[in-house]
Amino acid sequence: MSQAGICAILLAAGESRRMGYPKPLLKIGDDTFIGHLAAEILEVIPRLVIVLGAHADRVRPAIPRDGRIAVLDNPAYARGQLSSLKVGLRFAIAEHARAVVVHLADHPKVAATTFRELVAAHDRLSRPIVIARYQGRRGHPALFDAAVFDELLDAPEDQGARVVVNADPGRVAYVDVDDAGVALDLDTPDDLIKAGLKQH
Repeated sequence: MSQAGICAILLAAGESRRMGYPKPLLKIGDDTFIGHLAAEILEVIPRLVIVLGAHADRVRPAIPRDGRIAVLDNPAYARGQLSSLKVGLRFAIAEHARAVVVHLADHPKVAATTFRELVAAHDRLSRPIVIARYQGRRGHPALFDAAVFDELLDAPEDQGARVVVNADPGRVAYVDVDDAGVALDLDTPDDLIKAGLKQH
């Protein structure tokens, strides 16, 4: 198993409208979502690019100062999540990444072991797309091999990365993990309460 040549992309550009507060700045324990996720990801993957957008000026100071982290802005964040993924992907291509692991700032409970299992499955199964799954529910993170980078860059932004995922089910591998955080999507204050997290 090798993490060499793999770049993680953490998408933190959304408007957080339904939450009413920038989700990357919400707290998990004593840390912010963005700080906690950066630490979990960097335990496994040597390079991390964080893509900011709607609340960039507020979120940027919460990002750990670490030479392994690159912070990019997506001025077109309103065009959807895929527009932010493309910003991170272009950076990864410039870094000659052999694959990217894509994660979302509003899935803060995913553990480092899940990122490790995703990378191991990619090396073991040689599938260009690997997605974490918990109790039959697919979620995040997802890994995309360099073989599908062009498809992601060409995909219509109103449909998202799922167009590439759904294009050929035979090239997608699912990794079943014992990590409920994979399927824990936090969009509203009620979601936070149900997950046992503070509202900020």
